[in-house]
Amino acid sequence: MSDQLLQLLFSGLTLGSIYSLIALALVTTFNITGVLNLAQGEFVAIGALLAISLYAAGIPMIAAFILSILLVAIMGGILERAAIHPARRASGLTLIIITIGLSIALRGLALLIWGTDTYSLPAFSKGGPLFIGGAALNPQSIWILGFAVLTLSVLYAFFELTYAGKAVKAAVINRTAARLVGINPNTVSFWAFIGSGALGAAAGIFIAPVTMTTYDMGFMLGVKGFVAAVIGGLSNVGGAVLGGLLLGVLESYSAGLISSGLKDALSIIILLAVLLLRPQGILGVLGERKI
Repeated sequence: MSDQLLQLLFSGLTLGSIYSLIALALVTTFNITGVLNLAQGEFVAIGALLAISLYAAGIPMIAAFILSILLVAIMGGILERAAIHPARRASGLTLIIITIGLSIALRGLALLIWGTDTYSLPAFSKGGPLFIGGAALNPQSIWILGFAVLTLSVLYAFFELTYAGKAVKAAVINRTAARLVGINPNTVSFWAFIGSGALGAAAGIFIAPVTMTTYDMGFMLGVKGFVAAVIGGLSNVGGAVLGGLLLGVLESYSAGLISSGLKDALSIIILLAVLLLRPQGILGVLGERKI
């Protein structure tokens, strides 16, 4: 029984790391632009599919990864200029609806290009799983968790330790004051979506070896990433990682010990519970914006 619990923990941490990466991109974009980008899951799916296609075409793995990240980053910037920027003075709800429309459009584009087939990438590390306490740990899971920790560290250092990061926060807190001191919020928003696309594509590449990649995988990943972000508080990058790990572990244990049918339903139940009982998130502070 203890071996089973440990195995479920490893599976949960892998899932949680995946959700954390998506939640980090959501939270970062929200803190920089004030826009909740619900097309983030499609950035993940398209990034993974591009990397798989480029690698299958004979491009070396590292080059395929870099190229796919650049392409999705460019796509994020184009979408911001084409859809978000013209509606920058619209309400938050309108902007959310726009990102939902972008999500549907990108999913349809992926369907046209890659069809309904499933794809995968080879694992980054050769060899079999690591056995710890009678449970198997996939080396790719370590890569995913390591990438999530690295991303969190870089984002924290950027926002807290650099002038550019503080300027970005200022542009969100008070756009008028930011303009008065020479900060252009529109430029900040553009680069935020470029970064969001790059981070989403990188996340998709890291998770492709452990999940079957399809054109529509971004929808549920986006939902899970959003739930993780809400759990941790939409203005807290550390909370995004904690929320993702917590959600992944809860899903793994509920599916393994109760019923696999609860896996997706649990996310919605948790989301509703957090919104009703603690809408600022576990680590969020009501009325205070924290990065």
